[in-house]
Amino acid sequence: VRRLLSRVPRGVPPALITAFNDFGREYARRRNIATAERFAVHLWAGTEFCRRILKKGFGGAGAVFTFNSAGLEILQRARREGLQTVMEQTIAPMRVELELLKEEQTRFAGWEKASDRNNCAAEYCQREEAEWQAAEVILCGSEFVREGIAQCGGPAEKCVAVPYGVDLPSPHRGEGGRRLDEVAALNPQPSTLNRPLRVLTVGAVGLRKGSPYVLEAAKQLKDKAVFRMVGSIGVTDQAETQLREHLELTGPAPRSDIAQHFKWADVLLLPSICEGSATVTYEALGYGLPVVCTPNAGSVARDGVEGFIVPVRDATAIAGRIEQLAQDLELRAQMAANAKARAAEFTVEAYGRRLLAAFSGAMPLQASISA
Repeated sequence: VRRLLSRVPRGVPPALITAFNDFGREYARRRNIATAERFAVHLWAGTEFCRRILKKGFGGAGAVFTFNSAGLEILQRARREGLQTVMEQTIAPMRVELELLKEEQTRFAGWEKASDRNNCAAEYCQREEAEWQAAEVILCGSEFVREGIAQCGGPAEKCVAVPYGVDLPSPHRGEGGRRLDEVAALNPQPSTLNRPLRVLTVGAVGLRKGSPYVLEAAKQLKDKAVFRMVGSIGVTDQAETQLREHLELTGPAPRSDIAQHFKWADVLLLPSICEGSATVTYEALGYGLPVVCTPNAGSVARDGVEGFIVPVRDATAIAGRIEQLAQDLELRAQMAANAKARAAEFTVEAYGRRLLAAFSGAMPLQASISA
């Protein structure tokens, strides 16, 4: 309930929002009980959502904006009716993700709970790729996503990389309406001189987020750093036991509680195998945390400036960079300052400006319906 209550589209008049709450509850129910049929659930949800939108109509909109796997029929109808069509690929294409995860499952057999049989995976990929053809513009949160579409033979010429934005960076407001720098002054971080570096990872614990590499880095660093992972745990009991021997697992947390973990941390670590553009990295920058991540995380953090970009699947490189941050307080302080400055470029307002600029040479956006 807390998670749901925190997801409020502030600033959007309720009269302009249509919500299919019964459908949302049924989708959540099916997703929670799905094991081997998760792709079937997603396919049902995507087509049913489109059916409901089309039944209700476009309401005089001049454009539609959809998200991968949930917009094919909307895009096709909109094209026939002469509306402008935009879709967002929120993560690397499923065909790419499945291939990457297959390799991880081979490397770490027995790490994750019984994997899906992926009976409908091919149909899911086909639906996603058909959406690329129906859209006039494909938004990508990062170059990693755009490259994934090209790798699948998709229309890379339609793709526009537009990084996201978040509300957290200073000088935006934090708890109780205070500026985040004011909150930091009221809740100063304890001295880092006489304790291990605090390393935070936020996201589901599993192969896609690179959790085995977090574990290996924690083993290598031992007393030099302490590790905390915040997110749902999707690994086997055996793998979870290994993790708990070397780091802290908190389990899932509502987004409203994530701030306290950012305040605890000195560094954010996200060695993802596959992402779109992980918003947790934007949030970490807003809290002045250097970010250590892979290119596949799609972060706007720059190597050697706001943190470090390490090769995918390289626990030794992760440990080396974290040890460098633990030992070099001057470097860490500089990167923290750089992180806050970088975050100021990626507010929600700045995202809006980048989004409009992305279309300035491609198509004039009119009043649109976001599906």
